Amino acid sequence: MNADTRTARTRPEDGEDSDTRDLVLDVRALPSFAFGHRSVMWWSTMGLMLIEGTVFAIAVMMVFYLRTRAPAWPMAADAPGLLWGTLNTAVLLASLWPNQLAKNAAERGDRAKAALWLSVCLVSSVAFLVIRGFEFAALNVNWYANAYGSVVWLLLGLHTTHLVTDTVDTAVLAVLLFTGPFEGKRLVDVSENAIYWYFVVLSWLPIYGVIYWVSRY
Repeated sequence: MNADTRTARTRPEDGEDSDTRDLVLDVRALPSFAFGHRSVMWWSTMGLMLIEGTVFAIAVMMVFYLRTRAPAWPMAADAPGLLWGTLNTAVLLASLWPNQLAKNAAERGDRAKAALWLSVCLVSSVAFLVIRGFEFAALNVNWYANAYGSVVWLLLGLHTTHLVTDTVDTAVLAVLLFTGPFEGKRLVDVSENAIYWYFVVLSWLPIYGVIYWVSRY
């Protein structure tokens, strides 16, 4: 809207009442992006986590249902080894620190610090995926062996899928922050990526308990 138009719009036109005139707003001063609940991306991330959290909850319920139907649990297999799963849990919990630092930097508008800490998060994600391969090998059961094997592989596979997608997203964001093209809304993406990483970490804790400890009691 140019200056002439704004000036013209301050006076009612023929047939236009004052109520209609008051509906005309000048929004040029509003920011083009926002953080938190003011962002559409924030709401979409919340919805995504709600859907995916429901899927995790259903998978965990499947474990307890099958456990009540099985004569022994685990079924025809030893309990998974604790080493790799516990190590991965420690890596995930440690990654919360650089994750929060990246989020803080993004919300301050500090592109350099956001890129730095996002890179640390990326290294943590890759390390976790490498260890996850050893986790699968230490489950002591194949996915096709029985119902126990299928549901354990399903749980671990679901969480691994989320890790892979978030690792790719983190890598793309890091490249954009370092090399561009850069827009301010990329900092919003970093903030929302950090929120999603919290979901990935916190959702792993009950899954870890179900896979590695429920089978021992």
